[in-house]
Order: sequence, then structure tokens, then C-alpha cells
Amino acid sequence: MRSAAVIGSGFGGLALAIRLQSAGVDTTILEARDKPGGRAYYWERDGFTFDAGPTVITAPESLRELWELSGDAMERDVKLVPIQPFYRLNWPDGTNFDYTNNDDILMREIGALDPADIQGYRQFLEYSAGVYREGYEKLGHVAFLDFASMIKAAPALAKYQAWRSVYSMVSKFVKNEKLRQALSFHTLLVGGNPMTTSAIYALIHKLERDGGVWFAQGGTNQLVKGMVALFERLGGTLRLGDPVEEIVTMGDRVTGVTAKSGLHLDVDAVASNADIVHSYRDLLKTSRSAQRTLKSLEKKRFSPSLFVVHFGVKGRWPGIPHHMILFGPRYKGLLSDIYDHGVLSEDFSLYLHHPTATDPAMAPEGCSTFYALAPVPHMGKFPANWDDVAPILEKRILDEVGRRLIPDIHERIVTKFSYAPTDFAHDLNAHMGSAFSLEPILTQSAYFRGHNRDSNIPNLYLVGAGTHPGAGIPGVVGSAKATAALMLERGE
Repeated sequence: MRSAAVIGSGFGGLALAIRLQSAGVDTTILEARDKPGGRAYYWERDGFTFDAGPTVITAPESLRELWELSGDAMERDVKLVPIQPFYRLNWPDGTNFDYTNNDDILMREIGALDPADIQGYRQFLEYSAGVYREGYEKLGHVAFLDFASMIKAAPALAKYQAWRSVYSMVSKFVKNEKLRQALSFHTLLVGGNPMTTSAIYALIHKLERDGGVWFAQGGTNQLVKGMVALFERLGGTLRLGDPVEEIVTMGDRVTGVTAKSGLHLDVDAVASNADIVHSYRDLLKTSRSAQRTLKSLEKKRFSPSLFVVHFGVKGRWPGIPHHMILFGPRYKGLLSDIYDHGVLSEDFSLYLHHPTATDPAMAPEGCSTFYALAPVPHMGKFPANWDDVAPILEKRILDEVGRRLIPDIHERIVTKFSYAPTDFAHDLNAHMGSAFSLEPILTQSAYFRGHNRDSNIPNLYLVGAGTHPGAGIPGVVGSAKATAALMLERGE
């Protein structure tokens, strides 16, 4: 392979492009928006820096590997800072739980909830380590292109009862309901319902415990900036503000891409980091086989969307850690409303991001940057007019943050804006405004997820949240490793 085009500069697209360029493939990234990063976009307003997300960086070794491919060092471009505690979990009754990999602190926190669960937690950790080995180390970076590869993995998946949900498996080991929530909420960070997502995703606990939770100094946008710097140093080309309008095919081959500007690139292979449905529905609309793939894709279950309130406030808040989970009064019922019923509930759970706890430079002197994120149903389940809904939900979320953490929040706000499911659909071509693409249930994992190489068009590849292994930074960076291996083995 002499040349390749990568559509989209999310983490998956950037990681793939770096791998290809490091291997000597002349690679061009085409990005529709004015800045790289995909979901890791950012805004600068009134002196505040707001990361769109993702904001939790785990498995840093998978990122460092991208620099090491060319004998470079990640530290040249990016400074990663460890976060402790990983998250503070807070419930409406005032209970706090500091989630960390510091064993002494963690056992003290578990003991405060229920001393009887300390032994159960240790057993859960053993289980998590096992699924980490099987699900992440062995399967997380290899493609599943045929059913035989799934059959091969089946015994390990069966051994760890992959058909059970994360919440169900956690409940087998610990009895305290708050601890069950503390050990199962992670799937929400990759779009999965803890009540239905495969227990294999319990591997996230081991992933965080071993590798830590990190923040890129200056924000997630600085990690994106560092990856772009590496890619361009290697000789790669990044084109911004020029959306691809068509992946050009002839018979069962891709011949190139055409962008909105009129640019046409003839390349040996194309990899799409765009939304998987958008890729097949819009970019491959002239390909009959792609339209057949689209029909099966559209029948799948998609992850919920998110409603995010970004706000900058006067004052510093040393008592509020970098990451918080503010649980609502319901857990199972709220998840069912979001995932099953498509109901925008009166109550909600929030992920609160407070980057100035780690990097004060992300806000003006004496001020702080925050965002509060609530999972909400995607537009297919809740087709609301978000222009009407957004101001109401935004106020309710800020009221809740005020009630639990910052009493005079409305008087302190310097700047604020929100990001709704319609923005995911408009800015990212996300199908139904889904924030994480396909829902990570067992029947949509590995071989049953989007393939890293199209089944009918041999030089068309896919990377990102809709492909194996799935969403989240380790997931999409893992998908890039799997896709790059396929592209480079063909050597076209």
C-alpha cells in the first residue's frame, strides 16, 4: 500500500493515520470540522477552555506506543498528569466514595459502606483481572472478520459468563447497593447500560487500577494536538474544514475520496473514522453492497446520547475533585428510562468534570472550568425539539450542581452553553445523535460489531467507536491497531 485516506480525525482516525504513516504509507486525514479531534473537540470562551470530551484518559501505554513506532517519545508533545482519586462518587444522601487504586484508601472506603464487602471486592478484582486478560490483552487489538474467530474466543467468554451483565456480575460479589453502583457505572462511559452490557466490560476496573486515570495538561485537546504534531512530523497531511462527500468505488474496490471543496484523492485504501451509519448511508451511497450493509446496521441498537452543560464560574473549588459522579435517587429505573423507554426523566445522574482542579490555566485567574454531563435517550427514542428542552434541562442540571456542591452557582457563572443530541447529529453526523455509536451489548461485540475491514470491499476499512472493540479512548485506539494490522498485512 502506497497511499491511504483517513476520513475523520477522532482518536481512532489519528491513531490509525500515525500507524500508517509510521509504516511508510502516504496518509492524508480529511476532517470536516475546523479543528481535529472529533468528539475530543474544544472551545475557548471568555478565557475558559472547554473540552468537549472524552476527559478520562486510561491505558496510557496504548497512546505511548504510537510515538514509539517511530522511536519518538510521547512526552515530547503531551504531558499526562495522574488523577487521584479517579472519581469521587456522591449520592443524594450525602455519602461520598473516593474511587482509587490506592489499596489502603479503597479498602477504607469500601469498609465505610459495608465491611462485609471487602472480601467480595477482592474476589471481584480477581474476576476483573481475568476478563482483562481475555477481553482486552488478547482480543482488544485484533480484528474479528469472520464467525470462526468468534467461535475461537467463545470458550474464554463462556468461562467468564459474558452473557451476564456487569451489574449482575458485580452483585454476585458485593451486596451493598452503593458499592454495586460504584463498580458498575463505568460502562456508561462507553455508552453501555450496566444492566445489559456484557460482564466482559468489568475489565475496565482492572484497566484503570493497573494503568491509572490521567489528564492531559491543558485538556484533552492537547492530546489531540500532540497526536497531530506527531503525524505531521512523520510527513502526514491533515486537511481541516473539508468534509468528505463520497468514498468513490468501482466494482468491489475503493478508488478514492471526493471532498466538498472539489478535492479528489486517488488512493490505494480508505479508512473511515466517521460515524459508521453516516459512512455507509451517505459516503457510500453509490455502492450496492454498502447499502446492504447499511440495512443491517440500521437494525442494531445504538447507545444513548448526552446532554452536556459547560460552565465557567468565579472562584476556585479545591474541595471538588477533578472527576465526580453525582448519582441520582434511582439507578436501575433511570437506566431503563434512558435505554429502554426513551424517557427524559425528572431525575438524572451526572458526571461532573472539573479540569481546573488539576490545571488552573484552563480558566482565568480566580475562576474554574466545569462541565456536567447527563446521559439522555438518543433521538430515535426521544425525538424532542431540543431547542425547547435544552434551556429547561440546563437549568435543572445547574440547580442540582448548586444544591449539592456550589450553592450560589447561578450568581457565579461567567459563561455557559450546552451541547445536545442534535449537536452530536449535526456536528459529528452521529446516527440519531448517539454519543458512542453501537450499544456495547454482547450481540454487538467483536464479530457482531462493525468490522475493521468491510466484508465486500477489500480496501475499505473502518476505525472508531462503531467498530471492534468499541468506544472510549482505549477502545478506539485499539480499533486503530487492529485496522492498521489489516491494512499493512495486505501491502497493497
